[in-house]
Formats: sequence, C-alpha cells, structure tokens
Amino acid sequence: MWYRYLPVGADTRHSELEAVCFDLDGVLIDSEQAWDDARRAVVAETGGQWRADATSAMMGMSAPEWSRYLHDELGVPLAPEQINHRVVERLLAGYADGLPLLRGAVDAVRRLAARWPLGLASSANREVIDAVLAASGLADSFAATVSGEEVAHGKPAPDIYLAAAEKLGAAPTRCAAVEDSSNGLRAAAAAGMLVVALPNRRFPPSEDALGLAAVTLGSLDELTPEVLEATADASPRPGG
Repeated sequence: MWYRYLPVGADTRHSELEAVCFDLDGVLIDSEQAWDDARRAVVAETGGQWRADATSAMMGMSAPEWSRYLHDELGVPLAPEQINHRVVERLLAGYADGLPLLRGAVDAVRRLAARWPLGLASSANREVIDAVLAASGLADSFAATVSGEEVAHGKPAPDIYLAAAEKLGAAPTRCAAVEDSSNGLRAAAAAGMLVVALPNRRFPPSEDALGLAAVTLGSLDELTPEVLEATADASPRPGG
C-alpha cells in the first residue's frame, strides 16, 4: 500500500480552510450495512465463504479492491468485474426503494456549501455516487466528486483525498475531511487534511484511527462552519 505524508517543515496550518470534503457511506447515508448485506448475499449465492473479519477488512476499499477481495479471499468463483456488477446491482435496487439518508445530512451539506466549496471523496462506485446525489437533491452542492474507482489506491491511502483537493483547486492542508471509519480517518490524515470524525455507530473506528481526528462529533447537527473554523484555528495537523 502506498502512502504520501507531508514532509517535515511543510505548511500544516488549517486556520484558513479553503474547502471541505465529505465521505459518503456512513457520513451522509446509512449504507455500510447495505453494502455488507449485498456482498454477503453474493458470496453466499455463489458458494464463497464469508470470514469474520471481512466487513472491517473491506471498509474503505475501492470497487476493484473489494471485488478482488471477494474473489481471492472469500472464494467467489466469478471474475471481479462480475462480482462488482452483482453487488452494485443489489445495492442500487435497495436504494430505489428508499435512500437511507442519515438525519441531518442534507442540512449539513447545504450549511457548509454556503461557506466553502465541497468535495465528495467516496470509495463507492461512480454510478452509486451519482445515483445517491441525484436522489438526495445534493448534486449541485458538490463542486467535485471522486470515486475510489478513479484513483490508484483506496483508503487508507490518501489518493482519493488528494484527488478531491486537486479538483477543488485547494491545498490539502487547507481542507477539512469528514469521515466515519478507521480507513477513512487514516486516509484523510495521510493527505494532510483537518480530520473531522463522525464515528460510525454500527462499525465504530479504532481508537488509534480516532486519535487522528482534530474533533469528534456526535451527529451531523454539530457539523457547522463555526465548529470547523474554531477547530481549524486551534488544530495544526499533528505528525506533519
């Protein structure tokens, strides 16, 4: 796995934020269980073998990575491309019945979009990202979106956050990232961003990953420009 950390002496101040990046799954939509159910179903119906650590192992993986994981580690006897198609088909069928937006998601996005340009840095497939943003009415709130399919390495590598910052025209150290999972928190920190933790209640992040956050919030209602600005003023990125 490739990681890029900022060199010693790099500017790691966040006091003047230029942009904010959101994760999607677990931050804006309650989807981690939906992904888990879809993958488990494909493994079961094809004769694969689910492992106890599979859920945590795949959190943050891009579509090519988790498709290969189902094939190589869980024994699904299909090509990774077929695995990917089956899982996403199941997921989107569920979303068509009702999008599992987290409480406060729409208001939080619009609140921050009124202050900064927003990016979306999601491990989800491009078609899933586009479907969720269209159904939620939030597509016009994001100036840039990046899928895990579009970068070389998924989370916890920083690729997706570096790509989002580049598309936004912002320095990574002038961006905040809102994340819920261990690998997501690690990816945002490795990119040099101000890390805002919104811990996933169903799949909580590890203590060491949570320790990378400059602030930990209890809900999306707490995610306000005032909180981010105060956190940025007080929190140069540790470990730069």
